[in-house]
Amino acid sequence: MVEDSKTNSLNNVNDSDYTAEEFKQLEEMYDSTLNRITEGEIIRGKIVTIRDDSIAIDIGFKSEGIVPKSEFSNIDELGIGDEVEVVLENVEDPDGQLVLSRKRADYIRAWERVLQAYDKGEVLQGKCVRRIKGGIVVDLYGIDAFLPGSQIDIRPVRDFDVYIGKSMDFKLVKVNHPFENVVVSHKVLIEEEVADQRKAILEGLEKGQILEGHVKAVTDFGVFVDLGGVDGLIHITDLSWGRINHPSEVVKLDETINVVVLDFDEEKKRISLGYKQLQSHPWEKIDERYPIGTKVTGKVVSLTDYGAFIEIEKGIEGLIHISEMSWTQHIKHPSQVVSMGQMIEAVILNLDVNEKKISLGIKQLEPDPWHDLLQKYPVGSKHTGTVRNLTNFGVFVELEEGVDGLIHISDLSWTKKIRHPGEVVKKGDQIDVVILNIDVQQRRISLGHKQIEDNPWDHFEDAYKHGIETEGVVVRIIEKGLIVELPLGVDAFVPGSQLSHEPIKNLQATFEPGIKIPLKVIEFDKESKKIVLSLLEYLKGKEKEEVDKYTKDLASKAITVGELSKEQPPAEETDDTKAELEARLAEDPDEGKKQDTVQPEAEESKKEETQDQTDTPETDEEKPKDEEKAVEAEDPGPVVDDEKTESETDEQTKSEETDSEEKKQSDQ
Repeated sequence: MVEDSKTNSLNNVNDSDYTAEEFKQLEEMYDSTLNRITEGEIIRGKIVTIRDDSIAIDIGFKSEGIVPKSEFSNIDELGIGDEVEVVLENVEDPDGQLVLSRKRADYIRAWERVLQAYDKGEVLQGKCVRRIKGGIVVDLYGIDAFLPGSQIDIRPVRDFDVYIGKSMDFKLVKVNHPFENVVVSHKVLIEEEVADQRKAILEGLEKGQILEGHVKAVTDFGVFVDLGGVDGLIHITDLSWGRINHPSEVVKLDETINVVVLDFDEEKKRISLGYKQLQSHPWEKIDERYPIGTKVTGKVVSLTDYGAFIEIEKGIEGLIHISEMSWTQHIKHPSQVVSMGQMIEAVILNLDVNEKKISLGIKQLEPDPWHDLLQKYPVGSKHTGTVRNLTNFGVFVELEEGVDGLIHISDLSWTKKIRHPGEVVKKGDQIDVVILNIDVQQRRISLGHKQIEDNPWDHFEDAYKHGIETEGVVVRIIEKGLIVELPLGVDAFVPGSQLSHEPIKNLQATFEPGIKIPLKVIEFDKESKKIVLSLLEYLKGKEKEEVDKYTKDLASKAITVGELSKEQPPAEETDDTKAELEARLAEDPDEGKKQDTVQPEAEESKKEETQDQTDTPETDEEKPKDEEKAVEAEDPGPVVDDEKTESETDEQTKSEETDSEEKKQSDQ
């Protein structure tokens, strides 16, 4: 473009006015007045005119260039004649004017300086101009550089706005010239400054050393503390002697605190710090502050299946066991009484300083109602209660709210052999009871239902003494014999060996409930409340007709017995064999026993059943001692729900079942 301009200028000269030599000299003189420049090049020019909105600059070309005044940052310092650097962007615009740029010249010089500083690791000064996502834009000599938030300071910066407008020193950490991308850091410079300080701290670090630091970060598991270039961690368990949910409950961000060095890993450069260790231990002289029996107020901080933990003060917690929550109620879970965060009162029951354990009680805040039970429910007094639960060994009866007692199965009836309390009462029934015994220490009340009436066995002793003949109605058939009801309403036992000389293999098929049988008393035991009867003894010495009747009935049943036992059915009985059997029985009622001596199997069975004559039937249980049957009123086991399994009852219920089994064994 410059050559074309020169040619045009020379063409305007009239060739006839100059010789060839003069024209050549003139061309050389003109060339010397022009600068040889190219577009995009930085050149120096002189300010010739300063207008309101622009500045005219002479760069030694045929015309002056115009630069907008806004491209000069130091316009107040410039004057006519001053030299400045500009970039030739275009030799001639549509108006024939040179196009120059001061801003472009500054930008090129700035990049040259940035690249030079990046290569040499030099520090540059820039100005924070605006905030963007993740950091701050920094002006470096007109170039926009990015300062990440993590590179502002060695401590976390939560408010970037405080840095806007500040001039700071930066170090270039990344430069990409083609994409005009520059990343700077101020944190690197700070780390270099504190490197010596960090080294001194690490070299002098010792366990137990107390240091001052700033809370750098708060997490769910602890607090990071800046010790002056070195970070340490205070675990959440080392923040407070008490129970806390989050470290922010104890310390705040940027707070200055004193900490103690608990441990130091030289290889991993990890420092474990403690905060609570600088405070006095709350268990010191605790026995003086909280003697046994002291009433305290605390907050429920934890609930478990076995009780509730109460925080009396920071670092001191006590346990209220569920057994210490109520004198009378059976507490299954502490949530029935207390709730999380609730402020409650309690009494110090026990204090173990070595194990750092405190036992608390709520029920001790009120008088023990069991001390008044003996006056309210004297032994022998009659009351009416509600059936709360049925078990295999008895009935739990509620006398009043929270006060329950046990009627053992043997105390339900004087005369009936009860297999399960459900035969007599149902849950929710009202039942009359007599107080048999109260054990205040064990919290047990023994009740009786049959004691409401007088003991009829004094009368039975005369009505059913040994040798008395009577009749009984079969009410139940058991493995060893029959349970029959006698005319006075009392149940008695007939052993299988006293029903026939021949072993009866299936009593169910031979005897049916509801039939009447003539019997004779062979044993009466008033203490054990046991009456044993015999059909064979009754038939001895009886008239032939009566014996024949029983023999015929038994013989007709024998065929059915054989069929049910899947054995070979007996041969058809002829009149001769029947007559022979009747004659033998009439002559000698013990004939059947004599025949059994040649039958080993019958003999063995007979010995077992003969022994049963003195045994108590399976359901005939002897009444246990009152204290063995008593139940703990505050913990009546399955009182709450009769559908609960036996495994859900408490220890008192299990002990009652054990007592029942032991009584059965002793009876046998």
